[in-house]
Amino acid sequence: MSIDFAQPVFVISVAAELADMHPQTLRQYDRLGLVTPSRASGRARRYSQMDVQKLRQIQELSQDGVSLEGIKRIMQLENQVQALQSRVTELSEELEQEREARRERDMIFTAGSEGDVVRIARGSLRAPRKVSQALMLYRPARPEHGGRDTGAADAPTARGMKRGRSAS
Repeated sequence: MSIDFAQPVFVISVAAELADMHPQTLRQYDRLGLVTPSRASGRARRYSQMDVQKLRQIQELSQDGVSLEGIKRIMQLENQVQALQSRVTELSEELEQEREARRERDMIFTAGSEGDVVRIARGSLRAPRKVSQALMLYRPARPEHGGRDTGAADAPTARGMKRGRSAS
């Protein structure tokens, strides 16, 4: 059984006792936006274990001489840091997925004289020396930033012309 620390379960008197504060202090912190508890039916405040931990942190900072406005700013900055760390994690995962997709796109397939197909990374093996005994398949990477694709459109055709251009 796991405990949900975000579950609002404590009434204001219990939360105040757990945080070693007066209930009126919790109401003031709610008005200031330092700790905003959930509301039950009838507008009664319900505090979670996370809220109680925030209250303890506020009390510690207050005892260290930090003003309530300073505490509010510290908590806002901590929330920003947490959000940015989450975003960095998301972007790192996306980047790794893109790198994996690029590795997949950059794979080269080769077929040997026995007909077997082998997938190799670009630059890891040299092309077979005898073209008549092996076949190398290659798909060029697409241009990234609106550049010109130099793939099949520039390849010579059977008549010795490039596609889309006349020989004259």
